[in-house]
Amino acid sequence: MYVVVGLGNPGKEYVATRHNIGFIFLDYLAEKYRFAFKGTKWQAETAKDLSWGYPVLFVKPQTFMNRSGTAVRAIADFYQVEPDKIIVIHDDLDLPLGRTKIMTKRGAGGHNGIRSLIEHLGTNDFVRVRVGIGRPLNAERVSDFVLSRFGQEEASMVLEELNRIETGVRLVMEEGLSVAMNRINAE
Repeated sequence: MYVVVGLGNPGKEYVATRHNIGFIFLDYLAEKYRFAFKGTKWQAETAKDLSWGYPVLFVKPQTFMNRSGTAVRAIADFYQVEPDKIIVIHDDLDLPLGRTKIMTKRGAGGHNGIRSLIEHLGTNDFVRVRVGIGRPLNAERVSDFVLSRFGQEEASMVLEELNRIETGVRLVMEEGLSVAMNRINAE
């Protein structure tokens, strides 16, 4: 079984913000494949689904971004999932909107959600799907920018990116990390 984690912050004020691209992706899949998330004892909303032909547990930690590792570790322990079977989707300021990169075995790169995962899992061997959200163009603070919503003119780019993320995640599971990295990182 794979565990696919979308990083984000719970609460209406964070819905559809750049920082919540992980949640946005999982909600996109839930609508596309008609599954529903439910609360759990692990401080996360989860959904098990077989739409791709094999079991996948989708996870939206409800601990806020900076403590995501707490929920993911509890789930990984319960299901006895090795870190290399955990795929994490998160926002990345260093990539422009419209770019996605898949990687593993790297540091947090300043992302507090990833830092929490590395700390709680005790490794960086999980797969990361870095989704570009760009950087603010003006003097806007980074914290304000990541908590801003995508503009209407960005909507088609976001939808295209959600499709690319799905392709990448499925490639990791079906053909392996190298194939997924070669295909998605080159686009």
